[in-house]
Amino acid sequence: MNLPVITRIALYVRDLPKIAAFYEKHFGFRSTVAAKDKIVLKPAAGGCVLVLLEASRGHRLGQSCVKIVFDVPDVKAFKEARLKNGLKFGAVHRGPGYEFANARDPARNLIQISNSHLLKEMGSDRD
Repeated sequence: MNLPVITRIALYVRDLPKIAAFYEKHFGFRSTVAAKDKIVLKPAAGGCVLVLLEASRGHRLGQSCVKIVFDVPDVKAFKEARLKNGLKFGAVHRGPGYEFANARDPARNLIQISNSHLLKEMGSDRD
Protein backbone atom coordinates (compact mmCIF):
# COMPACT_ATOMS: atom_id res chain seq x y z
CA MET A 1 0.00 0.00 0.00
CA ASN A 2 1.33 3.43 -0.93
CA LEU A 3 1.47 6.00 1.84
CA PRO A 4 -0.35 9.29 1.20
CA VAL A 5 1.66 12.44 0.59
CA ILE A 6 0.81 16.03 1.38
CA THR A 7 -0.03 17.71 -1.90
CA ARG A 8 -1.59 20.95 -0.73
CA ILE A 9 -2.29 23.14 2.27
CA ALA A 10 -5.47 25.22 2.37
CA LEU A 11 -5.44 28.60 4.05
CA TYR A 12 -8.61 30.57 4.74
CA VAL A 13 -8.01 34.27 4.10
CA ARG A 14 -10.08 37.41 3.59
CA ASP A 15 -7.97 39.11 0.88
CA LEU A 16 -7.06 36.46 -1.71
CA PRO A 17 -4.97 38.71 -4.02
CA LYS A 18 -2.99 40.21 -1.11
CA ILE A 19 -2.06 36.82 0.35
CA ALA A 20 -1.26 35.39 -3.10
CA ALA A 21 1.05 38.35 -3.78
CA PHE A 22 2.79 37.77 -0.42
CA TYR A 23 3.65 34.13 -1.24
CA GLU A 24 4.62 35.05 -4.81
CA LYS A 25 6.93 37.85 -3.68
CA HIS A 26 8.63 36.17 -0.75
CA PHE A 27 8.59 32.46 -1.63
CA GLY A 28 8.43 32.29 -5.45
CA PHE A 29 4.94 30.78 -5.78
CA ARG A 30 2.91 31.40 -8.92
CA SER A 31 -0.86 31.42 -9.38
CA THR A 32 -2.11 28.49 -11.44
CA VAL A 33 -5.86 28.75 -10.79
CA ALA A 34 -7.77 31.83 -9.81
CA ALA A 35 -11.49 32.00 -9.11
CA LYS A 36 -13.75 34.31 -7.12
CA ASP A 37 -13.29 32.28 -3.93
CA LYS A 38 -10.02 30.40 -4.53
CA ILE A 39 -6.42 30.88 -5.71
CA VAL A 40 -4.07 27.93 -6.17
CA LEU A 41 -0.37 28.74 -5.75
CA LYS A 42 2.30 26.40 -7.08
CA PRO A 43 5.85 26.59 -5.67
CA ALA A 44 8.54 27.32 -8.26
CA ALA A 45 10.95 24.83 -6.69
CA GLY A 46 8.39 22.03 -6.36
CA GLY A 47 6.71 20.81 -3.22
CA CYS A 48 3.39 21.44 -1.57
CA VAL A 49 0.75 23.59 -3.29
CA LEU A 50 -1.00 26.35 -1.31
CA VAL A 51 -4.72 26.75 -1.85
CA LEU A 52 -6.09 30.09 -0.70
CA LEU A 53 -9.80 29.94 0.10
CA GLU A 54 -12.17 32.79 0.87
CA ALA A 55 -12.75 32.91 4.63
CA SER A 56 -16.29 33.19 5.91
CA ARG A 57 -17.29 35.58 8.66
CA GLY A 58 -17.10 32.69 11.15
CA HIS A 59 -13.43 31.93 10.50
CA ARG A 60 -11.01 33.18 13.14
CA LEU A 61 -8.02 34.00 10.98
CA GLY A 62 -4.58 32.95 12.13
CA GLN A 63 -6.03 30.88 14.98
CA SER A 64 -5.53 27.39 13.58
CA CYS A 65 -2.68 25.14 14.66
CA VAL A 66 -0.92 25.19 11.30
CA LYS A 67 2.59 26.26 10.48
CA ILE A 68 3.92 26.38 6.94
CA VAL A 69 7.61 25.46 6.97
CA PHE A 70 9.92 26.50 4.15
CA ASP A 71 13.27 24.74 3.84
CA VAL A 72 16.14 27.13 3.18
CA PRO A 73 19.87 26.40 3.20
CA ASP A 74 20.81 29.54 5.17
CA VAL A 75 18.20 30.86 7.62
CA LYS A 76 20.02 34.11 8.44
CA ALA A 77 20.69 34.98 4.78
CA PHE A 78 17.08 34.27 3.78
CA LYS A 79 15.79 36.29 6.73
CA GLU A 80 17.96 39.29 5.76
CA ALA A 81 16.96 39.09 2.09
CA ARG A 82 13.23 38.97 2.96
CA LEU A 83 13.60 41.90 5.37
CA LYS A 84 14.75 44.02 2.41
CA ASN A 85 11.43 43.15 0.75
CA GLY A 86 9.37 43.95 3.85
CA LEU A 87 8.96 40.54 5.54
CA LYS A 88 10.21 40.53 9.13
CA PHE A 89 11.05 37.22 10.79
CA GLY A 90 11.58 36.91 14.53
CA ALA A 91 14.78 35.80 16.20
CA VAL A 92 16.77 32.92 14.76
CA HIS A 93 16.47 29.94 17.12
CA ARG A 94 18.92 27.07 17.26
CA GLY A 95 18.28 23.38 17.74
CA PRO A 96 20.79 20.53 17.64
CA GLY A 97 22.44 21.15 14.28
CA TYR A 98 19.78 23.42 12.74
CA GLU A 99 18.26 26.91 12.85
CA PHE A 100 14.78 28.34 12.32
CA ALA A 101 12.86 31.62 12.48
CA ASN A 102 9.14 32.42 12.49
CA ALA A 103 6.91 35.09 10.95
CA ARG A 104 3.26 35.50 9.97
CA ASP A 105 1.70 36.14 6.61
CA PRO A 106 -0.75 39.06 6.18
CA ALA A 107 -3.64 36.75 7.17
CA ARG A 108 -1.76 35.90 10.42
CA ASN A 109 -0.91 32.31 9.43
CA LEU A 110 2.32 31.14 11.05
CA ILE A 111 5.24 30.52 8.68
CA GLN A 112 8.73 29.28 9.43
CA ILE A 113 12.05 29.10 7.62
CA SER A 114 14.29 26.24 8.69
CA ASN A 115 17.39 24.36 7.65
CA SER A 116 16.46 21.26 9.66
CA HIS A 117 15.93 19.34 6.41
CA LEU A 118 19.73 19.31 6.11
CA LEU A 119 19.87 16.90 9.06
CA LYS A 120 18.31 14.16 6.94
CA GLU A 121 20.82 14.81 4.20
CA MET A 122 23.57 14.38 6.79
CA GLY A 123 22.11 11.08 8.07
CA SER A 124 19.86 12.16 10.95
CA ASP A 125 16.20 11.18 11.30
CA ARG A 126 15.11 14.43 12.99
CA ASP A 127 12.60 16.80 11.38
